[in-house]
Amino acid sequence: MPINIPQSLPAYKTLSAENVFVMCPERALHQDIRPLEAAIVNLMPTKIETETQLLRLLSNTPLQVNMTFVRTATHKSKNTSKEHLTMFYTTFDDIKDKYFDALFITGAPVELLPFEEVTYWEELCRIMEWSKTNAHSTIHICWGAQAGLYYHYGLDKYPLEKKLFGVYPQKVHVKNHPLFKGFDDVFNAPMSRYTDIAIESIQSHPNLTLLASSELSGAHIIADKTGRQIFVTGHIEYDRDTLKNEYLRDKEKGMDTALPYNYFPADNPELEPINSWCGHGSLMYSNWLNFCVYQETPFEIEKIQPLII
Repeated sequence: MPINIPQSLPAYKTLSAENVFVMCPERALHQDIRPLEAAIVNLMPTKIETETQLLRLLSNTPLQVNMTFVRTATHKSKNTSKEHLTMFYTTFDDIKDKYFDALFITGAPVELLPFEEVTYWEELCRIMEWSKTNAHSTIHICWGAQAGLYYHYGLDKYPLEKKLFGVYPQKVHVKNHPLFKGFDDVFNAPMSRYTDIAIESIQSHPNLTLLASSELSGAHIIADKTGRQIFVTGHIEYDRDTLKNEYLRDKEKGMDTALPYNYFPADNPELEPINSWCGHGSLMYSNWLNFCVYQETPFEIEKIQPLII
């Protein structure tokens, strides 16, 4: 079943060309089911790229999903056109009285700043507090995961000696968790960050469960005890060449960024990178939408139960 997005959204053309099932609102009006309502709080500077990556993963289910894109009002995007934001995005104040079955809070390139020094931190705190009452299930990605763990549970990040950059094997710790239906015991996930959260602080917290981690890259997927708040420190949504493009950008800026780990064949950046995570990424998000959202969210969306943390 399709993702319901405007036909003029750039991702629509890209995904249609990939034979991904997308649907415009006009066609969706003829569907006699209750679609899921999902929102993406997109904090990434490359918003169009992030939109396409997440929508691609959400499309691999038999569910119709209506998408809402949310931007912060307290930060002006420098990398996405005003026209795109005006046409496709809304602000938190415009949706704060609405309810959503599924919510994303993405990462952002601000991880070396203390949380309180991020220009939109106060606004993001309002969104994360609101998510406890107005969203059935929330996935936090990369810096968004660190922000969520800090806001909800007081777990702070710490700087790494060098950038964690590459594709790392992750071990599944809770094999019967709905997210991991059909998973292998070990799966790969791209990482790109300068900070981390101590895995011991997650394991010792009474309200958190470490679902997957790596000896090389630390905690990867964490969930609260209700299963409604999920924190993903990596980027299993990345395209094949996302790390490559980031590596080349770093080099152009004169940064001392090492080759992404376990990514280029024979560590040769002239060769096409190997995508070893796409299948598990699609499966995880399909599992999330089906088992953690669709099977659990109330039919009358306004009856979402508040989350007690």
